[in-house]
Amino acid sequence: MKLYRDFFKRTIDIVVSGGALLVLSLPMAAVTVWLHLANKGAGAFFFQERPGKGGKIFKICKFKSMTDERDANGDLLPNEQRITKVGRFIRKTSIDELPQLWNVLKGDMSLIGPRPLPVRYLKLYNKRQSHRHDVRPGITGWAQVNGRNNITWGQKFEYDVFYVENISFLFDCKIIIKTIRKVFAGADINAGDNKIGGIGFNGQN
Repeated sequence: MKLYRDFFKRTIDIVVSGGALLVLSLPMAAVTVWLHLANKGAGAFFFQERPGKGGKIFKICKFKSMTDERDANGDLLPNEQRITKVGRFIRKTSIDELPQLWNVLKGDMSLIGPRPLPVRYLKLYNKRQSHRHDVRPGITGWAQVNGRNNITWGQKFEYDVFYVENISFLFDCKIIIKTIRKVFAGADINAGDNKIGGIGFNGQN
């Protein structure tokens, strides 16, 4: 397990993310143009600081699913008013996650691991839960295939720590298979907002 965790896992990340970016370059370019037009000048990409391995902060990259429209006071409109039809589609199909392949290639993330949450949620962790940062965060993970948006914070963190304590090649293969099934089934995906465990990420795209 240690050899896989310390060497082979990163090697697989580099090979798969690099190959996927090459294969998907044209479709991703088309989505970029599509979103640029749909988002009314707000751009096609969303960047946000997230804690990575060891708590090191990096900027996660996702396709942007919302406009930046504001009310008369200059405040962002509610998420459900800003999300576009294109945005709902890319969330439902998980296409919005594809730019994170670049984060994986750079070494900020892994294909599989605990999902990186916004920095402001660091204060929610206890000592055991903080072990989710012992490994690189992932595009998908054990919590995502066991409820994703429909589980509590406590359940999510338990799944994350369980993954960290039990990393193996077979475990990662199991998560990949379950992820593919959920994406095609559209399961546990909330395209209307960004809530995990009942807590909303206000303003997140």
